Amino acid sequence: MQINLTGHHVDLTDALRDYVNDKFQRLERHFDNVIDVHVVLTVEKLQQKAEANMLVSGNTIFADATHADMYAAIDALVDKLDRQVVKHKEKLKDHHRAEGSHRNHIE
Repeated sequence: MQINLTGHHVDLTDALRDYVNDKFQRLERHFDNVIDVHVVLTVEKLQQKAEANMLVSGNTIFADATHADMYAAIDALVDKLDRQVVKHKEKLKDHHRAEGSHRNHIE
């Protein structure tokens, strides 16, 4: 998984980079088909904003989160992405086999 990290009006310290990398490793455990991630960290007045575009097999997933603390914004962002990744993974499963077996019981 390739992670591109960009900062707008924020210094990207090693601690921030490590934190983002550690959090995104959790997403990769749930779904290993993550190809590319672009994370943008922004400071707007008193709000810290984290947003990400994830390129997964056959789809692009976007999420953003704002908080007074950058680390909390990253946590919220990863939680949102995690839910979307699980939802995407469920869509990829073949649900037609279950319908086919159900039809056989009715006949």
